[in-house]
Amino acid sequence: MNWGRLDIDRRTVIGAVEGDRLIVRDGDMFGVSAPTGEIVPLDGAKWLPPCQPSKFIALWNNLRAAAEKNGWAPPDTPLYFIKTPNAYNAHERPIPPAPPDAGRVVYEGELGVVVGVQIKSATEAEAAAAIFGYTCVNDVTAFEVIHGDPSFEQWTRAKSFDGFAVFGPTIATGVDPRSLVVRTLVNGRERQNYPVADMIFSPAEIVARISQDMTLEPGDVIACGTSLGVAPMRPGTRVEVAIDGVGVLQNTYGAAEGPS
Repeated sequence: MNWGRLDIDRRTVIGAVEGDRLIVRDGDMFGVSAPTGEIVPLDGAKWLPPCQPSKFIALWNNLRAAAEKNGWAPPDTPLYFIKTPNAYNAHERPIPPAPPDAGRVVYEGELGVVVGVQIKSATEAEAAAAIFGYTCVNDVTAFEVIHGDPSFEQWTRAKSFDGFAVFGPTIATGVDPRSLVVRTLVNGRERQNYPVADMIFSPAEIVARISQDMTLEPGDVIACGTSLGVAPMRPGTRVEVAIDGVGVLQNTYGAAEGPS
């Protein structure tokens, strides 16, 4: 099942995306829900982030190919940062430009894990069972901000400008992540293509290890890290993060969205 979340005439609806329509369901995506009988066409609909995370966690240095090329040692434990709620952004919504002093802004195509139940101090098997599904992520980053001050690396600021945590369009359930491939296309040209199997920490291991540090809640999103091919975006750049079996996330960088 592919779960979607839409704004229909200022009314938020959730349900199953089937082809070009949403089969609306009433209830809780992570609990009990049932079809209402309403069917909404996707054409002309306004996409929302497919869930509302209490926190958005993202990994750095979790792909072997990138680590090898950049001379990074494989970490002993997941290295992660937080993207703040103001950064949450949805499919087909514009990515606002960063402030003028932020420097270059890059795309990062990633697999996102969506947690389905509250977990704390989980084993890897418990973490695997707690994963609700997977989504596409563009972990937009103001790259130069990170190392702009030599006394303090600014990961939070670099990652959390408005609209910089793009995920969706849906959450795919019943997916085996081991066979997935993440592709990023920039203005129609493929710039990233890497297998999830190249990850240092698998999705279940990521969830288990982070749950040792903090309680994870239903709807929390964890971006699994990116690989080679990251590059700056100019205003007007169209970015697609495509994962067969999960979805295609499309956005344009550099334009602020007007009042909704």
